Amino acid sequence: MNQPASSVPLGPDDLARAGRIVDTVSRAFSRKVVGQANMRDTLLVALVTGGHVLLESVPGLAKTTAAQTLARSVSATFTRIQCTPDLLPSDITGTQIYDAQKSTFVTQLGPVHSNFVLLDEINRSSAKTQSAMLEAMQERQTSIGGTVYRLPKPFLVLATQNPIEQEGTYQLPEAQLDRFLLKEILEYPTPAEEAEIIRRIESGVYDEDASTAAVDAVSVDDVLYLQDLAKRVYIDASIVNYIVQLIYVTRHPQQYIPGTLADYIDFGASPRASIAFTQAARALALLHGRDYVIPEDVKHLRHGVLRHRIILNYEAAADDVKVETIIDAIFGAVQTP
Repeated sequence: MNQPASSVPLGPDDLARAGRIVDTVSRAFSRKVVGQANMRDTLLVALVTGGHVLLESVPGLAKTTAAQTLARSVSATFTRIQCTPDLLPSDITGTQIYDAQKSTFVTQLGPVHSNFVLLDEINRSSAKTQSAMLEAMQERQTSIGGTVYRLPKPFLVLATQNPIEQEGTYQLPEAQLDRFLLKEILEYPTPAEEAEIIRRIESGVYDEDASTAAVDAVSVDDVLYLQDLAKRVYIDASIVNYIVQLIYVTRHPQQYIPGTLADYIDFGASPRASIAFTQAARALALLHGRDYVIPEDVKHLRHGVLRHRIILNYEAAADDVKVETIIDAIFGAVQTP
């Protein structure tokens, strides 16, 4: 009887090839993006898991550059969608256009049919358009004129939102936020990093065309290979129980963390958080050259997985309590295996 592919252990050759692929993508990323190590790790984890990422930052912190660089490093298709209030669902998924010469309708696929999709300022699009995009993310397909069109593999959505200029925006519902594997908040560069950005602009690094940037690229098949390997990374039952216990504490905080912090939580994380931790921890282990997950992988991912899944109340906003503080308290309350 054949053993399921997901249960076949990784060999040295698998880890070596995975390391070469990851190194190639990381070098391409670091060539164009200065600093932002957390964003690089987040995008790599999403690439390996096939999950989607929500990036939040003020303008000018290389979100678009990072997405374009990642797509070019994989020799994959890339589209950028600038979200506006008048953007329609069909502008994203596609529509049917009448061909008068042939007296028939022709399907025109929308920009979501790409390997890498950058949704710039997703909170500026209407709720109806957001829903259409998030459905495509979840189902990995679109339906146009009664016909289902599968999205390409790999398929990765990088959605951005701007924490300032909230006038005229449509806040993403908490239930929809849950569809993103990770949420990363970008910080300003250090003075040294900002000086390096200026130096690279002056030297023409960002003027290179796509053909030059893709010299060190890997293939789409390499990415699919990484995604297959990640499913075979070993995760012990004790770590699975650790993840489940952490998520349980988010739903029953009064029993485990100080009441002053527990009272700020309105809703804990859903089972999607447990699934996200498991998938992302496997990917992170593979990125570090291991064929097994360790508790530190889960801890490293805690903010990215949970910051958009734990819903705080108005008192938390009034007292300027960050969700990361709550997350750290939850991890401190659960014993590490």
